[in-house]
Order: sequence, then C-alpha cells, then structure tokens
Amino acid sequence: MSIIPAPSTRRPLFEDVHDDYRESFRSFLKAEVVPHHEQWQHDHIVSRDLFTKAAEYGFLAMAVDEEYGGSGVADWRFNAVLAEEAAYAMVQSSWMGPSVHNDLGMPYLLAAANEEQKQRWFPGVASGEKILALAMTEPGTGSDLAGIATRAKRDGDGYVINGGKTFISNGINADLVVTAVRTSDDPHRGLSMFVIERGMEGFERGQQIHKRGQHANDTAELFFNDCQVPAENMLGEEGTGFGQLMAHLIPERLGLAVSSMAAAEAALDLTLEYVKERRAFGRPIGSFQNSRFVLAELQTKVELSRCWLDRTIGRFVEGTCTVPEAAMAKYWTTDLLCEVADAGVQLFGGYGYTTEYKISELWADARVNRIYAGTNEIMKELIGRSMGL
Repeated sequence: MSIIPAPSTRRPLFEDVHDDYRESFRSFLKAEVVPHHEQWQHDHIVSRDLFTKAAEYGFLAMAVDEEYGGSGVADWRFNAVLAEEAAYAMVQSSWMGPSVHNDLGMPYLLAAANEEQKQRWFPGVASGEKILALAMTEPGTGSDLAGIATRAKRDGDGYVINGGKTFISNGINADLVVTAVRTSDDPHRGLSMFVIERGMEGFERGQQIHKRGQHANDTAELFFNDCQVPAENMLGEEGTGFGQLMAHLIPERLGLAVSSMAAAEAALDLTLEYVKERRAFGRPIGSFQNSRFVLAELQTKVELSRCWLDRTIGRFVEGTCTVPEAAMAKYWTTDLLCEVADAGVQLFGGYGYTTEYKISELWADARVNRIYAGTNEIMKELIGRSMGL
C-alpha cells in the first residue's frame, strides 16, 4: 500500500514545527498503521496498542497538560496534520479511533473536567490506556440533540441512567464514554454530560455494527440498564449539556472537513495516476476529452476548496470561526469527497469497483461523512438560518 504524498506547496497556515510533526507522523503511519490496516479492516477494530503507541510518540491527547502526562500543546493545527496525513496514507478508518479520542472526547474533558476528575482520568487518557468515546446519537435521535431520551435520575450519592446510544465510534474499545443524557424534561436545559466508565454496573455494549465502509473504525451500540454512575462523574454542572454539545460541534465538524478535504486530494491523485497509465483504443484514457474535462473540474474544485478550508482552520485557531462557517466546511468538503471518489471509480472502470484498488475503499468510506456530525441537510439549515431565512 503506497502513501499518497502531501501537497508539495507550503501552506501559510502551518509553521516549521507543524511540518516536522507531519514528517514524524508520516513515519509513524508507515511503521505502525499501514502494515496492520488490512487486518484491522477485517477485524472491524484496531488494536488497543495503537493508542498507547500513538501516545508514546506524541500523537494522542496532545493538549493534556504536562503535569498529567500530556504535552500541553493546544494548537489545533496539530490535530489537522494528523487528520490530513491519515487520509493521504489512506488509513482513515484505522486512525478514526485515535481521532475520536483526540477530537471528540478530549475537548469535553479539557473544557469541563474539575481538578479531581483531571487527576483521575487525564493520566490514562494521555497515555492511551484509557480510550475515549463520545455518545450522543440514539436509535431514535440523530441530528436533533434536543430529542435525546437517555435519562439520568438522581439516586442518593449518584445517578441511575437508562437508555441507549448507537453508532458510537470506539464503542468497543472505549474505557471512558462522554455521554449526553437527560436530567429534566426541558429540551435544552435538561441535558447533562456524564463520563461513564468501563465496568460500571448496568453499562453494556452491543455487538459491533458492521458498516459498508470505514471498517477498521469500531462502532457499537451502548446500553444503560439501571447504570449506576456516581455524581462525581458528571462533567460540568447539571443542565449544561446542550451548551457543551453546541460548543464542541465546531471542531468536530471542522475536523471532518479537514479529513474529507485530504481524502478528496488523495482520491484525485490516485485517479490521475491511473488514467495516465491505463490505455484504451491505443491511448491513455486520461487523454480523452471527457476524462480531461471531468478531472479539470475536480482539480479546480479541490484547489479552491483547499484555500477556503485553510482560511477557516486559521479562523478557528484564532477563535473566530463561526457555526455557519464550520457547517459550510463540513457539508462542502464531504460532498466534494463523494464527488471526487465517485468520479474516480467511474474512470477506473470495472477495476474501480474491486478491492484491488484503493479508490473503492475511499469511495465506500466517503459516503458516511455526509451523515456524521449532523447531516449535510442540517448544515444547510444552519447556514440558511444565519442568513436570516
């Protein structure tokens, strides 16, 4: 399996330290992820060793303060580097677990954990021995977070939680699950966040959910049947869950945009390489006008999208990225990835539909990105509302 090279042009968004980090992570992927990717795809789950090795080399929970075993680096551009390189290496589903740890679970702990919780959880989170997951989606509730029905009821010194979550990435591997639950009937002020730990009474996992793509990303249903959770596992104050969810949706959506953009670049590179070599009617198939026009359009969209996304990442790092901007980034790049991957399969012909060529994996993995982190229809709704519509 070859690794697609990152864009050669130096992007103003990044500095020398990010370039060095990128090179280090590329070496890590070649040594620790690429050789195991096919097996993890087959198993529908990555080895827990991936998390501890990633932590050892500085690629996990980077923002955790040094006093708890982390690096104390809060620059989100490092997260972007990880997402891009995993896409260029075409091992996104294998890196999804650590990405969920870094980009979905970790921000909630960093923003709301009190000192006792930091001392209890952060060392294991930083070392990769305590794997994080984020549980929002329920069987009857997807993008509508106000419809969350999993309920926590106060019981003495703790809470009893009943309900279920589905499509939870790291659902099998996770040791700490940041979970949105209902503590009152108010649609918004009635949500609270809890950290539910492996082994707690009443916490059970369903079987792995086998998906059409992203096979190495372990995904599962979680069940809470009179789950006993101590009060000290509440993250933040009671009733602040909806606000926490809203605050962290921007980086979640932007992270998905970053990985989708890089995957689109990888899919385009794969396709260009193929159409220059594959011949039909005595000439490379890339030399036919239809091929040239299709690829010219895609190249233009990719180049323009990259410029806009880098600007948006820069705004997020500065603290000025808005909810509509993150929504635009998420819906546009995930749609673009699907367009590029689908065109790639078409230009590969029958071979593009086989597992022999990586374009088919990119194509299958891409489709769910338009659903993750809020469907693209919801993204357009958010953008439309911001326009006063």
